This record gives sequence, C-alpha cells and structure tokens, in this order.
Amino acid sequence: MTLPFASADERAGTSPYVSVTTDFGAAYTGVCAGVVARIAPDARVQVLSDEVSKYAVIEGAMLLRQALPYLPVGVHLAVVDPGVGTPRHPVAVRTGRGDFLVGPDNGLLVPAAEALGGVAEARILENPRLRLPTVSSTFHGRDIFAPATAHLANGVPLAEFGPELAPTPLELPEPRTGEGELSASVLYPDDFGSLILGAGPQDLAAAFGPLEYGAELEADGVRVRWAATFGAVPEGEPLLFTDSSGRLALGVNLGSAAARFGLSAGGIVTLRDIRRS
Repeated sequence: MTLPFASADERAGTSPYVSVTTDFGAAYTGVCAGVVARIAPDARVQVLSDEVSKYAVIEGAMLLRQALPYLPVGVHLAVVDPGVGTPRHPVAVRTGRGDFLVGPDNGLLVPAAEALGGVAEARILENPRLRLPTVSSTFHGRDIFAPATAHLANGVPLAEFGPELAPTPLELPEPRTGEGELSASVLYPDDFGSLILGAGPQDLAAAFGPLEYGAELEADGVRVRWAATFGAVPEGEPLLFTDSSGRLALGVNLGSAAARFGLSAGGIVTLRDIRRS
C-alpha cells in the first residue's frame, strides 16, 4: 500500500498538531488531551480514538499504522498499556517523516513508525522535568506521556528526554500456507464486526493461486465468497475481502463476521479451497 507523505507546506505550519489514541474511553482520554493543551496551548489536539479495545496492543498498533500516514505531521500520543507501572519503558520515537510517536515501549508504536519512514531515533522518557510533578503507578498517560507529547509539540529536543533505545517491535502471528489451505490469526474485530486477519492477498495467492472475484472458499466450514466489497454478496452473506489496511478480512454484508464465526482477537481462521474438498 502506498502511503501519503506530508508536503513542504504542511511541514512549515506554525501551529503544532497532536493526535491522541487510547483504550481509555472518553473521560481519561480527555484528561490526557487537557494536559497536552495546558502545556502546549498553541497545539491543535485531535482525539483520533479513545475506543481501542481494552489492552489490545495489536489492535491499537494496526489503527496507528493505518491512520497516522493520513494525519498531519505532528506528535502522536498513543496509550494501550497493559504493562503500566512495570519495568517496560515509556518512549518517544522520531520517524523518518518527522513525526514523534509517544507511548509505552510494548510494540504499539513501531508499525506506525515504519509506515512513517522508519524509526530515526527513540529515547526513554525519564527526565523528571518533562513529566508532571507527581507520577502515579497506573496513569502514565496523564503523568508521563501527555506531558512529553506537549513538550515535543513545544519544540523541546528529543535528546533532552533520556537515553536512546531500540524500540520493541510488535510480534504478529505469521500465517500458515499449504496447497489449497491458509490459516491466519484474527488480529482484531473492527467496529462493524469484520475480522481483520494476520494475512494479506499475497498469502491468499500462495495458498490458492490466482483467484477471480466471486470464487468460493470455505472458512471454518462456512462458504465465503472472495469479493471486492460487501455489496458484491447478498445481505447477510459472508465474504473474504481486502480491508483498507491491505490485510485480508472476513465480513458479513450488513452483519457481523465476529458473531457469525464466533471469533475474537487471537482466534484462528482456516480457509480451504472447496474445489479440492
């Protein structure tokens, strides 16, 4: 997938841009946005999402990877942090495009950084002057990440935050392909109940060869049609399609594949060629 990069005019904007993505829900996310606004009152602060599924690091990482290339160059705060208060590091990452990504070092930030030109520099957020005066053990989004985001938006150099580190990559389950068969993990269900899979069209081709739209496969005993879009199958019928992120997905036209297949994040889907059955 070709991703857009910012123009010189966009980079030259005078009002810093900040995005916020969390699994907190509205209230706690609003607190983080408010901390950013107090420290960096000139920043434009946008909540990208406060509805990432609780503790779902992979889901949050995939959202950031898909969304951030379409947002202005800026500072992007992201917190999906089931390890809050443990020895995992708080980090800020500078990307090749010129953005900063701020959040926990648990794999959440790296796929988006790769989509934004790669990791150019990453540092641990340990400078006490660039945190809130009191840091809780359970709300680093408010006390560490939001202040760091604001200070970066204000132009504080990344080197002032702490020592360098190599950020932790996100571990994604690999698909398994065989002749006439493809098994892939469910990375997450989206808001419509479509199941986003840890496989791409290239894996489909490796398992089944060239497939024309309209071809039928079997997914865990259910016949599904390989289609370009939901409306290509009747209402209530399942389909296999390429999601806007470039990954394979199972959906149901005007329905929920999560409910139809009884699967959630971490589940396994096995696709088979019914012509070989």
